[in-house]
Formats: sequence, C-alpha cells, structure tokens
Amino acid sequence: MYPRSFHYHRAKSLKEAATMLSQLGEEAKLLAGGQSLIPLMKLRFANPAHLVDLNFVPDAAYVKDEAGKLRLGALTRHAEIEHSTIASQASILHDCAAGIADVQIRNRGTIGGSLAEADPSGDWATVLLTQDTEIQCLGPAGERKIPLSEFIRDAYTTALEHDELITEVVIQKPGTGSGGAYVAFKRSAPVYPTASAAVQLQVDGDICRQAAIVLGCVGLTPVRVTEGEAALRGHKVDGKSITAAMEAAHAAVDPQTDMRGSAEYKRALVSALVKRATEIALRRAKGERVEVSHIYA
Repeated sequence: MYPRSFHYHRAKSLKEAATMLSQLGEEAKLLAGGQSLIPLMKLRFANPAHLVDLNFVPDAAYVKDEAGKLRLGALTRHAEIEHSTIASQASILHDCAAGIADVQIRNRGTIGGSLAEADPSGDWATVLLTQDTEIQCLGPAGERKIPLSEFIRDAYTTALEHDELITEVVIQKPGTGSGGAYVAFKRSAPVYPTASAAVQLQVDGDICRQAAIVLGCVGLTPVRVTEGEAALRGHKVDGKSITAAMEAAHAAVDPQTDMRGSAEYKRALVSALVKRATEIALRRAKGERVEVSHIYA
C-alpha cells in the first residue's frame, strides 16, 4: 500500500527542523532513519501531512568521547555505533547496536529515532537505562536536558514536546571494574525480541558495588528490577545472588500473552536472560573479553 500524500521539507539544521515543527503544527513528523515511520505510513497507520527530513543536517551523526562521557549524535546509525571503537568502551552499547534487526536496518535506523519512538519492543531504552544517560533536546524555546529515566513516560510516549527533537544522547562512561551485557531472545534477526535483559555491574574484587538490571519487551516501558539489583549490590556475584536476581526479575514483570509466548513463558525467559547477562557482565567487569550474541529460536 502507498502512503497518503504529504508535503516534504528538508531541514538544513536541527534548529531549523524544530522551527519547522513549530510552524507546521501537530500533523508534522520528523524523518530520521525511517525504519518505524515509513512502514506505518505505508500501512496508513500514520498519516502525517508534513515530513521534515533530518538526513541532510550536517554533523548530526557522531560518536565522541569527551570529558568522561560518550556523546552520540541523534542521527548516528546503529551500524556506526556497532563498529565504533569509542562506543565499545561500554561493551553493552556494542551488544545492543550489533543485535538490532539486520544489516539493512542497522545501516538506516538511528539512535535518536529509536528513543523518540519509545517502542516498548525497542532495544536502546532498555540498554541505556542501565547507564547514567541524559537526552539533550532542542525546541523553539531552546535546549533542555532530560534524564532518560524521565524521558520515556509510556509506550510510544516521551517527554518531548511536539516541536522538540533529540539532538544528542550523553552517557557517563563506566568506571573501573565495570562490565555490562545485553541479551535478547528472538525468533529471527529482523523481528523484535520476545524478551530481553540488560545488566551493568561494577565490582571490586568479588563484591558487586553497583548493579543495574533492566528488562525489555515485557511491559509498556522497560522494567527496572530494583530488588534484583539489591540482591547483587554489596554481595559476591555467585550462584546464590544471581538466583535471587533471577527470582526478582520473574516477580517484577507482568507480561501479556501474545504470538511470541505466554505470560508465564516470558517470566521464565527473563529469568534465564538475567542469569546469562549477569554472568557475562561479571566476566567483562573482571577484564575478560566476551563476545555476546542474541539467542535465536
């Protein structure tokens, strides 16, 4: 099916794009990677009267290491992050970028577009919530910074005003003794995960000093497993504490039965994913190089 007719606008800067959104009104949408919006338009589930194209804005795609922070431009493609040696300083970012769909989508999709979409089945929000992440936004009124934990408010709902856009994603670099891992369970590469788990640890010897556990695809927004984090924090990361984190993950989610599996199946699945992600995160925190691959079945 073809999309309904629309007016096309090419922004020359992010500031100009925000001005266009303000002037064109509620029926204007931004076009970044187009991996979510274009399919919706073809199905006529989305019918914007105006498209504001960001793809010709210069210097909006980058990965930088500045003053202890990783800075990702909003138009940075998943593939750029996948292959970035700077981004790989936080190994969990590579796990996420390298596991998104297939090569074609990774070469087109953008981190800013993914976060702005706030799709409950998306990958980036789940991963970045295990980090100290801030979203920088721009609108006609100027710039503002929003912690990611406050940015995503509900399924497909963010703190962005209609005439605002994401300009940059800023991540605090993990400290010494840190390691993370992101593991998803999928039927095949191009589809969304049935469930996913992101774990970030900071250890001192055998003792966990900091822990973050976030689950994806089992709620309207990513699920933070605070009790599981508490089970690891201050304790040795071993079979006992990992089992407690798994049990906390099982109890923290209230998934819906759908074509991907029953609710109880998804609860069991997130427990297993938390175990795998925690074990890999621990090995990485201790300095071991560990390759991560999603699970396909």
